[in-house]
This record gives sequence, structure tokens and C-alpha cells, in this order.
Amino acid sequence: MLPHDLCARIQNAFRARHHRIAVNHSTQNLGIMSILLRGGFVSNLTRGTLAEPSPAAFLTVGDAQKRIWADLKYRDDFPVLSTMEVISKPSKRVFMDLAEIRRLCTGRRAQNIKPLGLGEIIVVRTNDKENEWLEAREAVQMKLSGEVICRAQ
Repeated sequence: MLPHDLCARIQNAFRARHHRIAVNHSTQNLGIMSILLRGGFVSNLTRGTLAEPSPAAFLTVGDAQKRIWADLKYRDDFPVLSTMEVISKPSKRVFMDLAEIRRLCTGRRAQNIKPLGLGEIIVVRTNDKENEWLEAREAVQMKLSGEVICRAQ
């Protein structure tokens, strides 16, 4: 599943007022969803199957049946996540060095990408295998550059 598909699914689930969403299990989806969890956009992540969020059943099914279940977060009956958009597309991938990511985090533009606003996160995919999926501010702290995947606000 490509990042733009994941972004669309999450945004549509929030707009339809779903309380829970299931997405395909992959390292990419798990990385992006865990960043959303740390950013406070979702309240819980659970591994499961097509039918239910069940870590025990997750271990017994094949790869095609595995899903990541996320509990969506609402505040005063309004979605916490309002928009989730893709920055790096398959047709035009966006790679940034550390200085450019730092510029985004400190409120300045970089490569025609708007700076981070209040309560907003940008997902960065780095070449470091230990920390492949990071939020932009974490990437700056760890001094890692990489591909800017998407932003959520």
C-alpha cells in the first residue's frame, strides 16, 4: 500500500466519524501509524486480522489477512486529525537534507513545502534501519535526513 492510499483511508475514516480503522500490515504503515500515535492523532494501535483486532489471532493468519487496527481520536465530537496529505509522490519524490528538515521545523519554507504549523507533524523516512520512520522533529534531533512522506494536522 502506498503512502497516499494510507493518508486517504485515515482522512476518510475521520471524516466518516469511524471509531476504528484497519489498514494492511506493513512496516511502512506501522511506521506511519506509530508516528500518528506518538503525535496524538490516534489513541491506540493493535495488530489483528481482517475480522477483529486480536494480537493472538494475528500470529496464526497469513500475511494477506494481517491488519493494523487504530482507534481514532476525537475531541468534543470533532476529529483530532483534520487533513493528511502526501508530500512525496511516486512521480515526484521529495528528499531533504538535515538543514532543510530543520528549516521546516523552525517555521521556514523548504523546497516549496509549507513550514510546520502548531499541532502539525511531518513523517520522514530515513536510511537508518533502526529509525526508518520518524517525525520531522525527531529526525532533526537524531541528525538524520531522508524522504519527506506526508504531513498531518
